[in-house]
Amino acid sequence: MVLHGRMNFFIFLLVLLLVSGCVEPQQTPTANISETEDTFFAGRELTSIKEQRNNAIKGTQFINEATYTLQVTGMVNKSLNLTYEELLALPVADRFVRMDCVEGWGFDARWTGVTLSSIFNDSGLQPGAKNVIFYCADGYSTSLELDYLRGNDIMLAYRLNNVTLPSDRGFPLQLVAEGRYGYKWAKWITHIEVTDQSYEGFWESRGYSNLAILEKRGFLPF
Repeated sequence: MVLHGRMNFFIFLLVLLLVSGCVEPQQTPTANISETEDTFFAGRELTSIKEQRNNAIKGTQFINEATYTLQVTGMVNKSLNLTYEELLALPVADRFVRMDCVEGWGFDARWTGVTLSSIFNDSGLQPGAKNVIFYCADGYSTSLELDYLRGNDIMLAYRLNNVTLPSDRGFPLQLVAEGRYGYKWAKWITHIEVTDQSYEGFWESRGYSNLAILEKRGFLPF
């Protein structure tokens, strides 16, 4: 009976690993050596980039700044193809936000970028729009509710701890999904689609919550 119980426990752990981000290769992010990384912001200590853990489904994606565009399509009044320079020219958001992974780790950082509200001000939104899908260069995708994105001024970050977002952290853009688990923090974003339909992304289609709201008790969003 004891042996049987131990086998069940190990099977449970194996299943947990298979459905979690733990099976994905972890990378050690690197900051741009030509820039000086902030260590404090708004009176709070920041986790250095080299100490921030990072997961990705296909490893680091390297995107050419000169040819990059962010597509904005779907239920918008005007589709957009924003260059990196055009994104930098939009109103700047700058704030302290903690990222928490479902694996139980997290880090504190300064994020600088452009809010999705600023982008939607340019594109306009059609009546009935409810959700926004984020597509990434590595094939990853996820979605979030439009009301959450606009109500919380959620941003797409292009700087981390006051240095240009490193490639291994999602250059040129990482979604800063404040108050949601890390699998909603999409990296290497190339396309945003506004829709009235629900959408399950990479991890959500594998059983993770589509809301991914941080909980005070535990960290598994099932």
